Amino acid sequence: MTATFELDIKTVTAGSRSAWLIEDQSVPVVSIAWAWRGGAALDAAEHAGALAMGAALLTEGAGDLDNRAFADALRDEAIGLGFQAERDGFEGSLRALRPALPEAVRLANLAMRAPRLDEAAVARVRARAVAGARAQLETPRGQVGRAFWAAAYPHHPAGRPTNGTVETLSTLPEAAIRGALSRQIRADGLLVAAAGAITPEELARLIPALFEGLPDGAPPEAPPLPAFTAFDRRIVEVASPQSAILFGQPGLPVTDPDWEAAQVVLRVLAGGGFSSRLMEAVRVQRGLAYGIGAGLDVLFGQGVVIGSSATDNARVAETLAVTREEWARMASQGPTREELDDAVAFLTGNLPLQFTDSRRIAGTLLALRRNGRPLDWLNERAERLRALTTARTTTVAQKLLEPSALSVAVAGQPVGL
Repeated sequence: MTATFELDIKTVTAGSRSAWLIEDQSVPVVSIAWAWRGGAALDAAEHAGALAMGAALLTEGAGDLDNRAFADALRDEAIGLGFQAERDGFEGSLRALRPALPEAVRLANLAMRAPRLDEAAVARVRARAVAGARAQLETPRGQVGRAFWAAAYPHHPAGRPTNGTVETLSTLPEAAIRGALSRQIRADGLLVAAAGAITPEELARLIPALFEGLPDGAPPEAPPLPAFTAFDRRIVEVASPQSAILFGQPGLPVTDPDWEAAQVVLRVLAGGGFSSRLMEAVRVQRGLAYGIGAGLDVLFGQGVVIGSSATDNARVAETLAVTREEWARMASQGPTREELDDAVAFLTGNLPLQFTDSRRIAGTLLALRRNGRPLDWLNERAERLRALTTARTTTVAQKLLEPSALSVAVAGQPVGL
């Protein structure tokens, strides 16, 4: 990021709601994104996947428009509209040319306020969801993710598949889907972000229309996320010539002052493509795997260090041994000055690429709000990164990385584990 790159983020107030906005009149397109806390964590265990199915059904017809009429209305005005259930939240987003914005807002509101959930649409979306869940069980990658999160959070909804399982989806009653949407889509508890060819005054007038008629109140609180449960390894037998590997450990809360230093440490260790230590040790020097990487995932405001790779069954044990060695080396020594400078240069220089179109801008602003960042957080980020020293990043590496506690799940037919 150059010294002249600065974001003009405005706060727009509309009644009791507020939105962050980056106005850009250069292209006549507007994107709006919004979110509630809650998400799939509010699904009952026996109804896992209810909210995800509900999200898919919101654009399958609403009000007096059946699924075909609703799809035609979106297509006729080139409107993008979608909803997404996540482990710890629920998001909606729209994108439209400026002249079509009122219609986009009308359709988004109709979808949230009066979803039809017609029998044929429910059956179609259910069949697609069951097929997706079944397909996941047929691949090492799908199996390893399910095993890892179930072991890391065995007694919390974060350990369940967000999109449900074949068993829960096959028997999911329509009432559970409606109940999930009713709990989640509320008039309060909203975070809103927007970008594109819209002024603050215009956005302030649109926000009430977007959320008009939603039930009062906010979604219920999700169960608090417990501590990450460290485990030695979980092996899932899958008939495959290769094994999928998922490894991880607890990270830092997003509010931790060392959050950005931890990002630098992980970029040097595992997030820099061919420049990362893990890629150099695992692929370049030994040819053990095509790729390997790790970074910070965020659940309920808590970071989780999560990494992945895939390799021949006979090479899994060596891949994991090398991974632990590099994990331990970074934990004890931290990055070199050259590695630190390269990582900071990438992270500062890469920031403008997140602001190349209105959809990405709105999504980034929404993520900042979900993580509780202040309005000027991005504008001051380059200065904070450039102030990092090897002494501090070494301290953070020692605080963050625990090679002896690295939890591993493998799906395939690994040899020697």
